[in-house]
Amino acid sequence: MQGAVLVAIAAAIGNLLQGWDNATIAGAVLYIKREFHLETQPALEGLVVATSLIGATIITTFSGPVSDAVGRRPMLIASSLLYFAAGLIMLWSPTVLVLLLARLVDGFGVGLAVTLVPVYISETAPPEIRGLLNTLPQFTGSFGMFFSYCMIFYMTLGPRPRWRFMLGVLSIPSLAYLALTLLYLPESPRWLVSKGRMKEARAILQMLRGRDDVSGEMALLVEGLGSGGDTVIEEYVLGPAADADHDTCRDQQVTLYGPEQGLSWVAQQVQGSVLGSAVELASRQGSMYEQMKDPVVTLLGSVHEKMPAEGAAGSARGSTLFPNLGSMLSVAERPGDWDEENVPPNDDLDEEDEEYLSDEEGGALQAPLLSRQSTDVGEAKKQPAAEGGSSAGSGGMQRYSSVTAGGETASTMGIGGGWQLAWKWTEKVGPDGVKRGGVKRMYLHEDGGDQSSGPAGEYVHAAALVNRSMLYTKDVMIGQSPTPAFENPPETVASKAAAAGPRWRELLEPGVRRALLCGVMIQILQQFSGINGVLYYTPQILDQAGVSVLLASLGLSADSTSILISGLTTLLMLPSIGLAMRLMDVSGRRTLLLWTIPVLIASLVVLIVANVAPMATTVHAALSTGSVIVYFCCFVMGFGPIPNILCAEIFPTRVRGLCIAICSLTFWLGDIAVTYSLPVMLSSVGLAGVFGFYAVVCCLALIFVYIKVPETKGFPLEVIIEFFNIGAKAAEEEEQQQRSQLG
Repeated sequence: MQGAVLVAIAAAIGNLLQGWDNATIAGAVLYIKREFHLETQPALEGLVVATSLIGATIITTFSGPVSDAVGRRPMLIASSLLYFAAGLIMLWSPTVLVLLLARLVDGFGVGLAVTLVPVYISETAPPEIRGLLNTLPQFTGSFGMFFSYCMIFYMTLGPRPRWRFMLGVLSIPSLAYLALTLLYLPESPRWLVSKGRMKEARAILQMLRGRDDVSGEMALLVEGLGSGGDTVIEEYVLGPAADADHDTCRDQQVTLYGPEQGLSWVAQQVQGSVLGSAVELASRQGSMYEQMKDPVVTLLGSVHEKMPAEGAAGSARGSTLFPNLGSMLSVAERPGDWDEENVPPNDDLDEEDEEYLSDEEGGALQAPLLSRQSTDVGEAKKQPAAEGGSSAGSGGMQRYSSVTAGGETASTMGIGGGWQLAWKWTEKVGPDGVKRGGVKRMYLHEDGGDQSSGPAGEYVHAAALVNRSMLYTKDVMIGQSPTPAFENPPETVASKAAAAGPRWRELLEPGVRRALLCGVMIQILQQFSGINGVLYYTPQILDQAGVSVLLASLGLSADSTSILISGLTTLLMLPSIGLAMRLMDVSGRRTLLLWTIPVLIASLVVLIVANVAPMATTVHAALSTGSVIVYFCCFVMGFGPIPNILCAEIFPTRVRGLCIAICSLTFWLGDIAVTYSLPVMLSSVGLAGVFGFYAVVCCLALIFVYIKVPETKGFPLEVIIEFFNIGAKAAEEEEQQQRSQLG
């Protein structure tokens, strides 16, 4: 995973520049207002700082759709160029108007980085360490602030600090960021797949994962292009074929064949779905608090609870579900690479074949995983489908790791996080009485349930998310051809997406709408939880605690003391962010929020008490200083990085840029609202009232996280959105039942 780690570090430099800029303007504004005589123009002084927020808000409005159209990498390159240009203009800045222009350009760069770096890291990182890597922007941003404070503090020790140099030095690290984006950062493989550029996506995935066989993940990315509105959850029991009675319940079995001669596994579906058991158990038998949970939270929590105890995401054990099944595309007989450039078109599909799977929107990308054959299996001139896992011949099936059973076949591949990708072949009798086959894909995960040992191995319980296949939209037969067939219809789902761009109507799909509500609300609650207010008043609070007096006794000026206090406060955040990086994929996002938000509430309550209750100066100083430090440390562990991480994980590839732009726009609008409402609130309710408001918002955030925010650690991105689709469907069904009961 070294490639993915290095790429994430390089991308996170964009957030380092954001933190750098935030710190430099905080120090430079002390000297800017003196040179331009802004002491009597507080509105203009505030505009110098806030113009960057305005620029970020403007660019965020367009960044999502544009990144979906042109890619993530060009937008990160644009961000580095904007940072560089802003640094040069700020270094010049002869007037306030030129400085405001520079701050606007700087805001454009900040907005692109904050919006797209989490998306880029999520789309390139493996599921097992995605949370860790997506916490890097928080770490680099805080490190940039600390480094910048150190630089500014050193400058303030001189006789004539130069604010233009403080701001203009931003162009130096931005050059390094530009070099990394141009020469090192690859394009997101998920975006490339969405545009049908399979060969490039495969090469980049091989570099990111450090291995040649990435066929499972490539297939996953193609499957993730489709809508998952009709996804269902099924349960299976898997075991060695030698232990199974093939004459019993044959129609309910799926036999999984491995690449080695004589190796096979049998899957038998368990009646009753995980969806029904998980949701109904929570709504009928759980406590009142459990009944309030969103079905998505219940479903994902159920999966995590049933995972094997040896690893939170199953990453430590690798492919525990099918330990002997290799990737079908890694066999020696596999001809050529899987890409659109050497895939000839296949035009022998008749209208009935296309009509059978008309909901597939005209076809999709194909790969040499299953052999496409004519599927009129009811006619004597066609070869019959395999039955009972035997008639197709072991040579073809085992050679390509095919899976065959009575009326159903499947093939499996690992896709990360302990999940397996499989395809189930089913038969359907058409209006003309002819039996035809269709393919459905399955995301499988061992649920860690009861296992029983058989003569040749273990039986394993697994949950499966079953939906139509985007990879195989035409009818296929398995094991009937000695050579896998390549097919790339002229109009693929990927080419449609490339031509149409983001589809706004898809935001109204139940699963996407549910995910978008979660993302927007978590951003609003984060902004109104008090971070800006506490940051703004940290120097005042620490001054009351006597810290500034102590530092002033060392011979420091008031300006140097203020900068040093801010730098020390930032330094305290770095170990906490490092701990969060370690826990993000172990404890999980939801758990960190549920543990850190109560601490935020407690620290705000202590700040309120310290401001309203009479107490000794020493006690007041100790309480205020301790509360601020605890607040900062807990915020950067949970509520700081996690909203951006969640928003980069819960949306489907085809509209991820658009949805993340909406969430980021909410972030910037909330930032502006909090910043400008703070003076008004202070004048009306005082500092204690402001902290009280923040504490109430944190309480609401805790309730919202418990009810609406699911645990996403270790899940492939394509699997997460499927759970949102299932949860939305379950909620709609429950509402319909309630209406019918009331009616």
